[in-house]
Amino acid sequence: MNVHLAQPVLTAGAPLDRCRAAAILIHGRGGAPDQMIALARMFDAPGVAYLAPAAAFQSWYPYRFIEPVERNQPYLDYALEAYHVRVQEALAHGIPLHRLVLIGFSQGACLTAEYAVRNAARYGGIVIFTGGLIGPEGTTWNYPGNFDGTPVVIGGAEQDAWVPFWRARETVEVFRRMGARVETHFYPGSSHEISAEELAAAQAILRAVTGEVKE
Repeated sequence: MNVHLAQPVLTAGAPLDRCRAAAILIHGRGGAPDQMIALARMFDAPGVAYLAPAAAFQSWYPYRFIEPVERNQPYLDYALEAYHVRVQEALAHGIPLHRLVLIGFSQGACLTAEYAVRNAARYGGIVIFTGGLIGPEGTTWNYPGNFDGTPVVIGGAEQDAWVPFWRARETVEVFRRMGARVETHFYPGSSHEISAEELAAAQAILRAVTGEVKE
């Protein structure tokens, strides 16, 4: 049984059936959906429906994202399946992919990056707050598909103990190779948090996807 699918999904912003765009917000290890909803309120992007699913046991998978993938199974597959279900729910409400934004923080950012490259398409945007693609050093990502100019924000601290900078750089390269328009916001230090510049970049994507401003 997929334990993540049994968890609640918090919502905020515009109603899903009357919104101009939607965003899926994925929390980090030890986090919770209400933290992502609080983050969403900081975006100040009218017309967006926010969906924040919860992970079972407050973690999408048990070990670090740069461990061998097998160590994080079956929970990684459960998490990716749960992510896909939430995306399909948004599409079922008439929201096209080009008006859907995928956002994650920390472990949720890693899951967002991994889900996106496995399901590349023209999304409204992808925001990776302190995270990177999943797998040990030496992993390659050769999935089919193209992001077709999807705006992507990738950021974090250069000395983050949980997210090695080399993996963040690899993630940028993979997204660019797959046709994304990548904006990076890396800052010195080791703080595991979202910078004001990253927040502003995410806000710009959300406002563009609702038609508030031009991309």
